[in-house]
Amino acid sequence: DPGVRDVIRSMLESAGYQVLAAENGKEAMKILKSARVDLILTDLVMPEQEGIETIKTLRRDYPDVKVIAMSGAFGGDYLRIASYLGAHGTLPKPIQMPALLNLIAETLGEEPGD
Repeated sequence: DPGVRDVIRSMLESAGYQVLAAENGKEAMKILKSARVDLILTDLVMPEQEGIETIKTLRRDYPDVKVIAMSGAFGGDYLRIASYLGAHGTLPKPIQMPALLNLIAETLGEEPGD
């Protein structure tokens, strides 16, 4: 959802993170070919290439990139699958920004609030 993506992007930028946004997994893979990325935050239900396929591709082609998956679909089953496939963290929707910021900091090895 573009609106949710824009809100999360704005909040992350306000927290001091540089953010590159993609509409779907295919677009994210294109960005990764030309930009250094430390972490991918992905929804698991997206058009064209959904998050599960994106995580599989990331683990295969970009094993050093950290992944956080978020979803409100299927009662948490998708989040369990994402963890099994190698997501470093998962968050159920609706996203609570303090929880997201803490998980990002933890995943990147930072202190929350740095």
